[in-house]
Amino acid sequence: MHTIDFEGETLTCEDGAVLRDVLLRADHPVHNGPRLVSCHGLGSCGTCAVAVSGDAAESTRRERLRLSIPPHNSDDGLRLSCQVRVTDDLTVTKHDGFWGTDRPDDRER
Repeated sequence: MHTIDFEGETLTCEDGAVLRDVLLRADHPVHNGPRLVSCHGLGSCGTCAVAVSGDAAESTRRERLRLSIPPHNSDDGLRLSCQVRVTDDLTVTKHDGFWGTDRPDDRER
């Protein structure tokens, strides 16, 4: 079992669980914006982007591709929760904005 710290709550999950599924089961909104416009876990919309601290499985090809297309930037360190396999304890942060790319330090500039 692994733990996921998200928005002040500690969740538990099995090794290899998909992060998006763990968050949704705990009634946490994964997507910024209406869930109806999401890709429902296929890794193509990019609205479930999160910052992940800790070791998670390597990015999938699909995830790397989607995060290389604006408004995402492959250098910003975000992950798509629908593509992240939990392999260790994680701390997950969801940023603001439709794509989850609006970080607090960006608004201060």
